[in-house]
Amino acid sequence: MSYSVETTGKTVNDAILAALLEFDLDISEKDRIKVEVLDEGSKGIFGIIGSKVARIQATLIETSADCAKNFLEDVIQKMGVTAELDAFEEDNNVFMELKGENIGILIGRRGETLDSLQYLASLVVNKNSDTYKRVILDTENYRKKREETLIKLAERLAGRVIKYKKSLTLEPMNPYERRIIHSALQNNKQIRTYSVGDEPNRKVVITSR
Repeated sequence: MSYSVETTGKTVNDAILAALLEFDLDISEKDRIKVEVLDEGSKGIFGIIGSKVARIQATLIETSADCAKNFLEDVIQKMGVTAELDAFEEDNNVFMELKGENIGILIGRRGETLDSLQYLASLVVNKNSDTYKRVILDTENYRKKREETLIKLAERLAGRVIKYKKSLTLEPMNPYERRIIHSALQNNKQIRTYSVGDEPNRKVVITSR
């Protein structure tokens, strides 16, 4: 999606600066707009008589971060939740951070709603893109806290498996959380992990070697 504005100035450069201001961009972000010169303007006689302002049409092309942000802001608004959404790109990743009060509804049980929003944003971002962009959506550092909790859980349960020589099956988890469990225990030579079941009820099994 793209947005266009028509701006004027004493010169084409002045008109471009006015367009950047309209889009809340600074001069270093000039490459984010496409400029079509509609009228180069003229100084006229003595710089006064018959002078004409320069006129351009500037088009802002959405980045992947813009696309994801606009989409999720619309979804969140329709959910009746008030939240701020920051987004930026780094390499082939789109990082997004939700901020606000009482936004637990956007996290959901075990982060299920957050994962669903992230998945939908990823679909929108990559719909017409030649290069795959990974979308990471977080709020209140939830994913980091959840990862730490799961690592501690994995280590505690692995200790029980080693002690009692009895396999343990964890509760159903999404692919992201299962990867955390597998990764946390992959270097433990006394146990092994694998997944069983079908989505969305796929579970990790921890068993002794």
